[in-house]
Formats: sequence, C-alpha cells, structure tokens
Amino acid sequence: MERDGRWYDSMYNNRELVPAHPEFFARWAQDSEAARRTSPCELDIAYGTEPGERLDVFPAAHAHAPVLVFIHGGYWRALDKRDHSFIAPAFTRHGACVVIPNYDLCPAVTVPHIALQMARSVAWTWRHIARFGGDPRRITVCGHSAGGQLAAMTLACLWPQLDAGLPRDVVRSALAISGLHDLDPIMRTTFLQPTLKLTPEQVAQASPARLPAPKHGTLYSVIGDDESAEYHRQNRMIQDAWGPRRVPVCEALPGLNHFSVLDALVEPSHRLQQLALDLLRA
Repeated sequence: MERDGRWYDSMYNNRELVPAHPEFFARWAQDSEAARRTSPCELDIAYGTEPGERLDVFPAAHAHAPVLVFIHGGYWRALDKRDHSFIAPAFTRHGACVVIPNYDLCPAVTVPHIALQMARSVAWTWRHIARFGGDPRRITVCGHSAGGQLAAMTLACLWPQLDAGLPRDVVRSALAISGLHDLDPIMRTTFLQPTLKLTPEQVAQASPARLPAPKHGTLYSVIGDDESAEYHRQNRMIQDAWGPRRVPVCEALPGLNHFSVLDALVEPSHRLQQLALDLLRA
C-alpha cells in the first residue's frame, strides 16, 4: 500500500502522539540541573573542534568502573546534552562512569555527520576515560530515539578506519531505546525531512539495519509498548537484520510511550534499568 507523508507523520511525530511531552521536557531539564548541581561532574569538555563537539563526564567513585555513554534524542535537530544530565545519577550510584556527549544539529550538518561525531566522542572516551575512573575496555553506549540510532551506529563502527590506533571492539555493548534503525521512513515525513534533508545515499550510510551486523558486541533494543506501529517495526527490524546473537533482547515494555520509556531507564528496579546495568556489568 502506498503511504503518503501524512501517514509517516502520524507514525513518527511523537510530540503529536504524546500531548503531555512538554511536561517530560520540563521535568528532565529540572532534574538535569539538579544532577549537575549535586553530582561531581566536569562539563563541556571538547572531544573535537566543531561547535557541538562537547561532552559532560560524571566520574566514577572508584577506578576501573564500567562506562555508560548516553546519547540524547531529538530527531537529530533538537535537544541538548544538558537536558539529559538526569540520566547520570541513576548509574553513578551503581559505580559507573557516565559520559553525555553533544552533537551539532540538522540542518547545519547531516545525519551521517552526526554519527561520525558520536564515533569521535566514543573514541575520546576510550582514550581519556581512565582519568575519570572509567575502564576503556567496558564502554556501553545507550541512546534514546535518534540517540538509539546513533548508539547502534557506534556498535557497527569500523573503528580502525576512524583511527588506526583504536581496537576493533571499542564499544562493548549498546542499548537502543526507541531507536530508528531504518531512516527511509524518516526521509518520507513532511515534518522532519525539510530540516534533515536526508538523501537515499545518507539513508544507506546511517541506517543500522541496512549495515552488516557487527563482528563484536551486543545490542539490546527496546521500545515502549504504547509507541506507534512503526516504532514496533523499527524495533523488530534490527534484530531481524543483525540476528539474535548480536541482538538477544528485543522488547516492547508495557505501559510506556516514547517519552516515559526514558523515565524507565532511571527508575530503580525497572526492567529497562536492569537491562542497562546487565550490559554495564557484563
């Protein structure tokens, strides 16, 4: 059946699908400000030379800690690392070191360029995280929405091609929360495409489900059960593409929408937080 742009909008416009989204954003910003005020952190560290190439580090209390790199969403065109500092305390209290990178936004850059920036931020983490208590051999990358696509891309990254000094398995594991694993439908939306300006070539470059399965690492892929049918399809697609060996967890979490699913990540004893901790402790 032929779909038009309005149909794709109805599947992917999460702000329309969740009218209460401003409440989530306001609470995340408030909790993030509190996290930066009350937690040890080093902010706005340059991991590259471009304007958006800055990251925040919430150090571990002890050396050789697992490392969680969290990549924010916003459809590659909105939001900021400062909106997501609230993620850090949920994991530093379990002994992890947390890194939250920023990236430049469309239309100033392309989606493949953002994926490259995230690879640079993880490469910086591998080189420098030991001085913050992190173990570079234990890096897990987690991302929400567009960040889920970017997290999966770091697992698929051919690291020695980025830098010959990097090992092949820089990223040990990844967690994609409401990830976008095929960008072709995004290219067909009317509310995103004017800003993203995706091309078929970019879709092929930056869609994890269109790339070969990684030779190393584990991806967990989850969504909220209350998300649109397209998000359910995107979630299944990455396991179909990479296989259950690389993607052993592919779940829809009951009672959660596109925004409340991120709240579950920081909720003690919630299955989503337990999945993240399992990856960090593996």
